[in-house]
Parts: sequence; C-alpha cells; structure tokens
Amino acid sequence: MSNGEGLLMCNYKMCRKKLSGYAWVTACSHIFCDKHGTGKFSHFPSVCPACNNTLCGKLDIIRTELNPAEEYKAIVLAGLAPETVLDISSRALAFWTYQIDQESLFQEYAYSKAEARLKQMEKLYTQIQEKDMEMTVVKSEVNSLRKVLEEYKNKYSEISEKLMQRNRQYQKLQSLLDNLRICNIAVGEPEVMPDSSVMHQPSIFGLSAGSAPKIPKTDQTALRSRSAEGDFHLKPSLFGSPVAESGNSFFTFASPACSQEQHHMANRVSKVKKV
Repeated sequence: MSNGEGLLMCNYKMCRKKLSGYAWVTACSHIFCDKHGTGKFSHFPSVCPACNNTLCGKLDIIRTELNPAEEYKAIVLAGLAPETVLDISSRALAFWTYQIDQESLFQEYAYSKAEARLKQMEKLYTQIQEKDMEMTVVKSEVNSLRKVLEEYKNKYSEISEKLMQRNRQYQKLQSLLDNLRICNIAVGEPEVMPDSSVMHQPSIFGLSAGSAPKIPKTDQTALRSRSAEGDFHLKPSLFGSPVAESGNSFFTFASPACSQEQHHMANRVSKVKKV
C-alpha cells in the first residue's frame, strides 16, 4: 500500500469515508467509494451525487484502482510522448490538489459548525447551571415552606381541639340554660290544683270551713294593743284563729284561695331548690 492511499475521502455527503481499493472518478473532479459509485452510476446517463452534473460521456466516469500493480504502472504510460505524460501527470495532480482543497474546506466548515454547536452547548450548559442553582434555591424555599406548613398544621390541630372543648362546654352550658328556662317557665306559670283537705271539708252557711291563715305573734300583739283604742277588735273565730278586722267589717273566715296560694308557694320553693 502506497503512502498516498487513504488520504482521499468519498465525496458522497452521507458517506465521507477514506478511500481504499477501487474508486469511481468523474470528469467533474469528484471521487466516490466503490459502494456508492456502483449504486449511483449503474444507469446511463448518470448524475454526479456531489454537484448534480449530468455525466453522459463515455469517459466521464471511470472505475480505477487506487493501488495498481507494478506491471500496470510500467505499461500504462509506455509509448506516450513526454508532453502527453506531463499533461496526464499535471491533470492527475490538479485533481489531487482539488480534492485536498475541498477536503480542507469541508473540514473547516465542519470545524466552524462544531465550534458554533459547542458555543451553543456551552451557553445551554451555563443556562442549565443557572437553572440548577435556581432549583436549589427553590428546593430550600420549598423545604422551609414545608416546615412552616407543618407548624401551621400543628397549630391548627391544637386550635381545633381547643375549639371542640369550647363547643362541648358551650353545649353543656346551653343545655343548663335550657333547663333553667324550662324551670322558670314552670315556676312562672303554675297549675292551680285544689287542696284535697279543703275540698272534703264541709261548708257552713255556704262558706268553706278551711283553716284560717296564721297571724304572727307580733301582729297579734299589735292588734291587741290597738284594740284598746277602738281601731281594731279581736273577735273569736268560729273555725279558725281570730283575725283582726275593723269596727265596720263582718266576720272573716279562711278562704280556700289562701291555702291554695300557700301550697303553690311551697311547690315553687321546692322546685327552685331542686334546680
């Protein structure tokens, strides 16, 4: 294998591999590997895959061996005039130079494109780093907010428990208040119940013979003291204790209404004590 083999590249855009063995050369100074040359130049006329030129000449496309044998080298230019040999050599060198220049331009283009891509990636990497820093800050804030949320949850649970206790206390107080209201209503509107002892007592002259209300001793002494002056007179009662009356009044007897009133007052006192 010669030193020059492998320097040329396939001009097909999707291939771009180093050439070795056989290659296809066009009159428009392009060269292709054996695989793509056989596929692209299988029909006539053909079109160059690199520059889209129509290749309709008999010698516009040839398949050549990149590393010919020594016997081929010895006889291929034999019998040609020096001018022809130099012309052929100069054209071959021009083709080689063109390929090297095109490869250099392509490599420069690929390098500039890769450099632009690298700058874009570096810019994107910088943005990603900034976003990572922002994400770190946001994560710290989220953690702090979670802690605050847990504190608020604890406070809310405590306040809820206190509120439930207050509600239970309020319900108890409300029930007590309702009971007191019911008792007050019951005490304020008593039912009039006749006294059985009074109902069964016989009546005399159309009046019930109930027990007369008792008069305190202080009142009796006052009445006795005032009777001497003629204001009041103590007269014996037929069915009960003596009662005071004025000079112009008639005999007074104990009425059932008084006993019923005393009975209802006693009932009220007992109910209030129970409450």
